[in-house]
Amino acid sequence: MPLSLRPLFASLSALALFGVALPAPAAADDKKPPATKPALTVTLTQGQTLDLPIRITANGNIAAWQEAIIGAEVNGLRLTEVLVNVGDVVKRGQPLATFAADTARADVAEARAAVAEAEARLAEASANALRAKDLQAKGFISPQKVTESLTQETAAKARLQASQAMLRTRGVRLVQTGVVAPDDGVISARNATVGAVVGNGHELFRLIRQNRLEWRAEVAASDFAALQPGTPARVTVAGGAAIAGKVRALAPTINPQTRNGIVYVDLPEPGSARAGMFARGEFELGTSKALTLPQSAVLLKDGFSYVLRVGADSRVILTKVGVGRRVGERIEITEGLDPAARVVASGGAFLGDGDTVRVVEAAAAKAK
Repeated sequence: MPLSLRPLFASLSALALFGVALPAPAAADDKKPPATKPALTVTLTQGQTLDLPIRITANGNIAAWQEAIIGAEVNGLRLTEVLVNVGDVVKRGQPLATFAADTARADVAEARAAVAEAEARLAEASANALRAKDLQAKGFISPQKVTESLTQETAAKARLQASQAMLRTRGVRLVQTGVVAPDDGVISARNATVGAVVGNGHELFRLIRQNRLEWRAEVAASDFAALQPGTPARVTVAGGAAIAGKVRALAPTINPQTRNGIVYVDLPEPGSARAGMFARGEFELGTSKALTLPQSAVLLKDGFSYVLRVGADSRVILTKVGVGRRVGERIEITEGLDPAARVVASGGAFLGDGDTVRVVEAAAAKAK
């Protein structure tokens, strides 16, 4: 080893011996972190203010507006004929059933005979009274005899009136052997059986008067004040048929257990609705302004609604919002979102909070 290099070699050996590390040579260029790759290509949307209908939803049952109970008005007669069945549409005064009328006809004949007898007795009593007055005027009988004759005439008149009243009663009973419809409507129940001997007041039929139905909606007490007679309603029955109606009346009381009240809605054209059906419906109370988004922009997670806002750095921000009414493809945003915010229009289910996205115009996205 040349003498000139010996001191340098000795110095390096000493540094290595005492554990002093020599600095590593610096890298030529520091490497930059790689750019974040977009997780998804998305289109954006913003809130749009629209006029949305104000509605109150409710559930309830379809029931008859009024149901008449048609019963027997005679006692102890046999039912000989039933002329209608359940579902038949009837008119006021139409015969529904008949009872055996033989006994009633015999009673009417007997009453007529009693009237004829009473008329004859009255004629005799009137003639005797007239004759007594003539004889008294000539002085042949005492005033007491005249009074007796007049009393007999008055009694004969009373007996005639009683006989006539009995005849009318027997005539009514004869008419009541025929059961007729008290109003237009449809037969909803039938208990009449041919051959049965029924008592006075026994139920024979039930009639839905004028075939009018109503929806008895159960509405929360907090919504009662917004409703009034005449408020339009739309009722949906089993099968999806929609029926238009109007509020007829509101119940005067609230159920203390359910805190709901009954709203009676007339259904002028019930269509496929039948009494006893369960139905859902809505009361229409006008419109109001509301901030809306496409329903595809709103995500449901853990029972809450969220949207994905996109910031200036193209990163998404998971934002909790409140939602309200739904109309068509749009949903009302009640809180949590600035109207000017940019929101992912669809596909948010594949993104997470903080993901980077690539934004394209809606027209370009459709072209692809």
